[in-house]
Amino acid sequence: MWVTAAIEGDASEVDIHIGVRHALTARQPEGDRENAGALAPFDLLLASLGACTALTLKRYAASRDWPLEVVEVDLEIVSRQTSASVTRLLSLQGSLDVSQREALLAAAELSPVTLLLSPGVHMHTELA
Repeated sequence: MWVTAAIEGDASEVDIHIGVRHALTARQPEGDRENAGALAPFDLLLASLGACTALTLKRYAASRDWPLEVVEVDLEIVSRQTSASVTRLLSLQGSLDVSQREALLAAAELSPVTLLLSPGVHMHTELA
């Protein structure tokens, strides 16, 4: 499946098409990011990482018949003067023991988007 991002002329928004069924718009928000109503490129990157992490953990727990009920992944890009990194906080709900929670924390590092980004992006992942 191809993802296409296109911008025309003087437009400030990018039209994104994912296959033939999904479309969304992104732009670099100006001013107050919280109220701009725009999906910025870094927002989309973090959304992809979060979705992939959550899906990976649910699949990992299901394959072991572990009682993982809810996965919530909170993400933030932390910028420093010379580099940036991603902080990922995992909230896991269900009757999991300590060893299961630790195994799920380790499994987060094996999600496909994590593996794609990790050579160039430092990520810090912890349990909530």
